[in-house]
Amino acid sequence: MYAVDEFPSKVLGKHGVNRIDPGMVIRLCKASLVAAMALLLALVAFNNIVDYGDNWNFVHHVMGMDTVFPDSTQRWRAIHSAPVQQLFYLAIIGAEALSGALLMLGAAALFRQARSERDFVRALALPVAGLTVAMLLYGGGFVAVGGEWFLMWQSKSWGGSDAAARIFLLNAAVLIVLLAGRTPAGAES
Repeated sequence: MYAVDEFPSKVLGKHGVNRIDPGMVIRLCKASLVAAMALLLALVAFNNIVDYGDNWNFVHHVMGMDTVFPDSTQRWRAIHSAPVQQLFYLAIIGAEALSGALLMLGAAALFRQARSERDFVRALALPVAGLTVAMLLYGGGFVAVGGEWFLMWQSKSWGGSDAAARIFLLNAAVLIVLLAGRTPAGAES
């Protein structure tokens, strides 16, 4: 066994630790987090497509507000038109797929550009866009519109606000990490 302070030099050689580029390691970690969010959004979109009926029921009940508190005075907000509900559901799936695709392409670009800080920064547009689309969908669409307008939080059967908030926060955390330590464009050192 190696002592803790001996481990890096025994494994990597006397000067091996000095050869590791910490900037590249950080960039690879950031790209990996983007790839994780790409996987999450791609799986969510995939599940909504292959299990269309079950997930359609969720949208139908939330928008129809048929499981909110029985004495709610806000039921006038409900949308009962199946075609309108289907359009909302297709828009949700489209936003999830768009976000997943932007994040996949963005992760690939970040991994390709991980050797250079300048090139890595230039590759940020796609993942930032993908994370933003996901945050708009889950924060604006599910938490705000679903949770507050359609009172999804009142439903014991169809309450998805917590899951939506979790996905929103995961994407927000990755966006913060991705942009951390970056000098804003146009800022002088």
